[in-house]
Amino acid sequence: MSAAAGLRFPDGFRWGVATSSYQIEGAWNEDGKGGSIWDTYAHTPGNIRNNDNGDVANDHYHRYREDVALMKSIGATAYRFSIAWPRIFPDGTGAPNRKGLDFYSRLADELLGAGIEPFATLYHWDLPQALQDRHGGWQSKDTAKAFADYAGYVAGQLGDRVQHYFTINEFRSFVDMGHRGADLDIGGGKTYHVSIAPGLSLSDAELNQVRHHAVLGHGLAVQAIRARGRAGTRVGFAENIRAAVPAIDRPDYVKAAETATRELNAPFVTVMLEGRYTDAYLTNAGRDAPRFTDEELRTIASPLDFVGINVYVPDCYVAPSDEPPGYRVIPINESHPTMKSGWHIVGPEVMYWAPRHVRSLWGATPVYITENGWAASDVVADDGKVYDSDRVMFLRACLTELQRATAEGVPVAGYFHWSAQDNLEWNAGFGNRFGLIYIDFKTLERIPKLSAMWFREAARRNAVV
Repeated sequence: MSAAAGLRFPDGFRWGVATSSYQIEGAWNEDGKGGSIWDTYAHTPGNIRNNDNGDVANDHYHRYREDVALMKSIGATAYRFSIAWPRIFPDGTGAPNRKGLDFYSRLADELLGAGIEPFATLYHWDLPQALQDRHGGWQSKDTAKAFADYAGYVAGQLGDRVQHYFTINEFRSFVDMGHRGADLDIGGGKTYHVSIAPGLSLSDAELNQVRHHAVLGHGLAVQAIRARGRAGTRVGFAENIRAAVPAIDRPDYVKAAETATRELNAPFVTVMLEGRYTDAYLTNAGRDAPRFTDEELRTIASPLDFVGINVYVPDCYVAPSDEPPGYRVIPINESHPTMKSGWHIVGPEVMYWAPRHVRSLWGATPVYITENGWAASDVVADDGKVYDSDRVMFLRACLTELQRATAEGVPVAGYFHWSAQDNLEWNAGFGNRFGLIYIDFKTLERIPKLSAMWFREAARRNAVV
């Protein structure tokens, strides 16, 4: 048996790529679109590296046909895109903007015509600024309710062609980094501080309440999509799970990693899949714990059709402990390798452990890897090509670990590479390139990288190559 034959994925495995609306669309104020918190944040000098913004970005709004053709050319069979809420409801609520919806309708048609299955994310951080002004954004339960109304409307309008919906992308990122800022541990005692829109600095109690409103918005949206979607509509979430990796693959270490993963995800994944906050989370929060009702917990845990996890790095490496909470975190060596993004430690084994934990802890099926990728120092060579050998190394290593999981019966149904093309990488601006397609941000020329060719061959074989 050949090596490739031994590293095959299950039949029907989806080979996808992913993007988000603010990062690629541009056309920030065209065709009736309202302003978003990211428009406001990026237009404030000093918030984004080099004062970059998404006003034009990749101009995907006007060049989507070219981009879909590129996706097809590199072998993608699925595309996870996000819908800009303020394109559909410029004021957050009220009368829908037909021109905004028409864009996503045309995109869905183009994808289906190219043989690419559309997967829509309903919230990838670009909250209508009107809701931030009116309610304080996610600080208010009113925003969670407005999100559900918007989600239900979109599912009702696009459900004849778009069957898969992710409610919210990366709860932890947009809540914690947008409402407090976060120091990311990158090993050796070093941290990397990230703050994103809306750029607030809330108290512990306020932050915990925003967390609760976000998962409540998810649950309400699930119910709205069920009520207004079409036959065959499927819904889940996409969270950047905090996955603990056992330092040694031994049963007691594995148990410690599962315990850690459940607790590390208490405010988001755990409550959405269990319908309760963990005792430790509430005890540690004390008087700053979120306020909630039993009915809200039931809503948050509304049944799902799949679970999406964004997997980039191990959150930590752990060993078992006889003391509560049953695990201890092992320090990461200063010499542990990292990629161009300072927070991105190299740990491809997390692509095995993260979906395995989701299955073993919560019985989730199926699981999608909704994001995985890394930023590299990509340049155009003298021959006009981009030789991102490090990204190819990363893809091969991560997908080998993912294939190991599927071979052991972990029900992973697809992989979405982040990202389809270089884009505005939030507060890092255009400098951090994650794409399989290189973008010249001066001319907007698109150039498939070496990694795109690797991805195409892997998708063709349905195997690690």
